[in-house]
Amino acid sequence: QVQLVESGGGLVQPGGSLRLSCTASGRIFYINAMAWYRQAPGKQRELVAINRSGGRTEYADSVKGRFTISTDNAKNSVNLQMNSLKLEDAADYLCYAIVNGSPYWGRGTQVTVSS
Repeated sequence: QVQLVESGGGLVQPGGSLRLSCTASGRIFYINAMAWYRQAPGKQRELVAINRSGGRTEYADSVKGRFTISTDNAKNSVNLQMNSLKLEDAADYLCYAIVNGSPYWGRGTQVTVSS
């Protein structure tokens, strides 16, 4: 079994920054991809950014130029640096990973953007 644990959420003012982290643990032989999704109340879960094995990275259009995803293969972790945060970025941010060919989700970390 594999577990994903997120950290780094919190309250930030518009224009501020936050850094989210997620670490995978358990029986890990290979990580195919690591990603961040988010879900705001009343909205569908959406992909924020994904880093696939081989270095391919994709971002949602709404966060391009503001968010940066990075992975640390040695630590089985993925980070999301979020800059220039907007009110509409507020959501529950969930870590997602494909490990040993199977998908796993973290429990999520709350990001609140408010003045």
